[in-house]
Amino acid sequence: MKKLIIGIVIIIILAAGAFFFFTRKSEPVTPVQTGPDTTTPTTTPSIPVNKDEQSIGQSVEGRDIIAYHFGTGDKELLFVGGIHGGYEWNTVLTAYSLVDYLKADPSIVPANLKVTVIPVLNPDGLFETVGTEGRFTAADVPKGADATVSGRFNANNVDLNRNFDCDWKAEGVWQTKKVSGGTAAFSEPESLAIKNYIEANDPEAVVVWYSSAGGVFASNCHNGVLPATNTL
Repeated sequence: MKKLIIGIVIIIILAAGAFFFFTRKSEPVTPVQTGPDTTTPTTTPSIPVNKDEQSIGQSVEGRDIIAYHFGTGDKELLFVGGIHGGYEWNTVLTAYSLVDYLKADPSIVPANLKVTVIPVLNPDGLFETVGTEGRFTAADVPKGADATVSGRFNANNVDLNRNFDCDWKAEGVWQTKKVSGGTAAFSEPESLAIKNYIEANDPEAVVVWYSSAGGVFASNCHNGVLPATNTL
């Protein structure tokens, strides 16, 4: 388990950005750092490790949204990058770094856990900036791309971060710019894909990588931050 913690901490540092944590549970849970059961040995799992790649949906332009699965435990930890696509390409590289880390040694995942990584929720926005399909490197990113709005939105020009259903509005504001929240909550195939995945799989906790703000933020909607999220 220590190897998993160290790896995740290293990956988080690489992002040099903000992280958004939430859990769908209403009761307190044990922090990820110690595991749901600290008495459980954290040696190599005796059960097979699942390396499957799954498309959880497609973007407006038909690009697959890929989830990478590691481990077969009952408790799932979900990591998501690239909600803002090419505008936050560094979060996508961070997510792929975690994928590579776990692929190199899948036994890092304890037997009671399943780790899922979705490197890019907005593949169309990423393509607009990077110009290639699938994996890429920082060298593929045009100079100054992180200082523009290029690739922030999906192919419908919707800011996916404003397409979820907490206080949804058709028009939002990002910095000083007006941005589209879509025609309805979850009107966009990308945000609907992550909604459906979470509802179907009920992960124990979710970490979403953003960039630029340099902080860690807990999700909440009207009722404040859940106790379980504070614990995480």
